[in-house]
Amino acid sequence: MLLLSHFLGQRGHTDATNEPFESGIVSFGSARYHVTIPYYLVAILFVIFDLEAVFLFAWAISFREVGWAGFVEVIIFIGVLIAALIYIWRIGALDWKRPPTSGD
Repeated sequence: MLLLSHFLGQRGHTDATNEPFESGIVSFGSARYHVTIPYYLVAILFVIFDLEAVFLFAWAISFREVGWAGFVEVIIFIGVLIAALIYIWRIGALDWKRPPTSGD
């Protein structure tokens, strides 16, 4: 396969051959992009709360099997989620305009 590609492959190299492109669009500018820390903080919080939504979906699927004990446990779970959301809201972790404080 390597020999076949060597003999049948492209011979000439132009400036456009070595230029990177994405989906046929020639790139320009720098690949470095400055993203602030609050962006990553909100992204991490989104992933955490999204994962907990998966746990709630799994509970909803097995609702008949877990019964009332599972219902009470999911109510406690949702309570903890709401308490965590209130906490991160109060310390300013969801504010994009100012950095989060240390829980004044």
